[in-house]
Amino acid sequence: MRNLIWLFLLFSSLSFANQSQDLVELDNINNEVTRLKQEASSFTGSDLAVIRVQQVDKNNELRIVLSRLVNRHNESTSPLLVKEVKAQIIYAERSIAYLDRDIKDKQELIDSSDIEHKLVLQNTLKESKDYYYLALNDQFENYQWLTQLDKPEKTKALAFKLLIDQKIKFLSASLSFDTSREQLLSDQLQHSSDSEKSSLTLDHLFFERKVQNSTNGLELLIAIADNLDIDTTEYKRQLFSTTGDLTEDILNFPVIAVILSDWFASGSDWVLKHAPDQFLKFLVFILILVATRFIARLTSKVVLKAVVQPHLHMSKLMQDFFVSMSSKLIFFIGILIAFSKIGLDLAPVLTGFGVAGIIIGFALQDTLSNFASGMMLLIYRPFDVGDFVEAGGVSGKVSHMSLVNTTIKTFDNQIIILPNSKIWGDVIKNVTHERLRRVDMVFSIGYNDSIEHAENVLAEIIDAHPATLKKPEPSIKVHTLGASSVDFIVRPWVKTDDYWDVYWDVTREVKLRFDQEGISIPFAQQDVHVHFARKDKKLATTHNADND
Repeated sequence: MRNLIWLFLLFSSLSFANQSQDLVELDNINNEVTRLKQEASSFTGSDLAVIRVQQVDKNNELRIVLSRLVNRHNESTSPLLVKEVKAQIIYAERSIAYLDRDIKDKQELIDSSDIEHKLVLQNTLKESKDYYYLALNDQFENYQWLTQLDKPEKTKALAFKLLIDQKIKFLSASLSFDTSREQLLSDQLQHSSDSEKSSLTLDHLFFERKVQNSTNGLELLIAIADNLDIDTTEYKRQLFSTTGDLTEDILNFPVIAVILSDWFASGSDWVLKHAPDQFLKFLVFILILVATRFIARLTSKVVLKAVVQPHLHMSKLMQDFFVSMSSKLIFFIGILIAFSKIGLDLAPVLTGFGVAGIIIGFALQDTLSNFASGMMLLIYRPFDVGDFVEAGGVSGKVSHMSLVNTTIKTFDNQIIILPNSKIWGDVIKNVTHERLRRVDMVFSIGYNDSIEHAENVLAEIIDAHPATLKKPEPSIKVHTLGASSVDFIVRPWVKTDDYWDVYWDVTREVKLRFDQEGISIPFAQQDVHVHFARKDKKLATTHNADND
């Protein structure tokens, strides 16, 4: 019994010593926080940001000490701890309000920015949101401490619970929207052209990050909401549907029941919505195959009657070839149509035939090269009738196309017929394929002329021309420092039909304006300095005498 008493007294003394040490440390940290507040009033900009970071770190240290003191509080320390906790509540309220405004401002800035700047600003927004969720967690911990100290703030705690419930509902709705948007962009990326992929990739990356950030935030809010007795079953199901990660919360029976119920509802909706359509597609598939078989047989009979005519003088082998190919071609087309009706994408199949056509064309290039090239031009369509092209060493407008050759009308009204093998085997430049074109021009000024003045004049010329476009923006930059001139690149964007009009008009206007503004346009020149050597006979004689 005496030993137990000694152990109790020893434990009590140690606990008292630790508590006293924590109180001293708490007082020291408070003094440091006060000093940092005073210093913050005399700093601005990046220095102020450093001070604020130090304040946050010191406050975190204070909360660690405060947590230990609350867990070991007694009647003598309770008033001091209540005062400290209430100060922490005020600090958290201010932090939450400040961060809430900061998040809204950054979100408005992101909404008004282009996609490149959105990705950059997204990181700063994530940082603010992380601090915001930490502040919410600290506030929840503050109200728990007051309860431990027998001084609960029921009204404020209830208002905080309502705030968490509101935030988690909004974040859940935001996550649903961002997830659907991210999935839509992912589907568009799979079916987009190369020219569209760059912008779609940036949009997809932006929403992918938003989903990840919202997921992390929802996890933190769920942890707080669970402690506040808020029903989070639906939010946990949403997290599982979004991330697919198995957590301890997912294994709870209510969450599993909601997930299974959601799967069953989704499956039932799919069956009710798509079963009649799928059955109808299958029925159409069977009917098309039956009709194709009947048409193929009928076609073979018609072709047989046509090829057996005496005046055609066809051999039996050729007659069988035409009859067999006609029926098989019809049946093949029917199968393609049937599969397209059930939703099969025929693009890979047709691409396979294109590759096979290339192989056959190389194997029989002496007789089928033009035909095979014509098929490739037909499939890939690098140009069409009416386009202005540079192909096969010829420039002009495409006036006619066939599987064997292509007819091009040149700008001086000549008709040139090119074999398709020559076009397909060479570089094809389609001038009018795109709706917009960039006019690339280079203008030079002298070294004695003002660069800023020349840039302003060039900008005024480009802006004044009615055919130049504002978007994409024109580019006017100093390009090179030449041997006798400073060269500018001037690159406005125009509609394709206005290309040459803008090129000629701008070139003419630059010459006129440069003359008016006193800006010189240097031309290639070279200064030659000639030095004549004169021989003075008298000096030469004197020089020779001296040498003697």
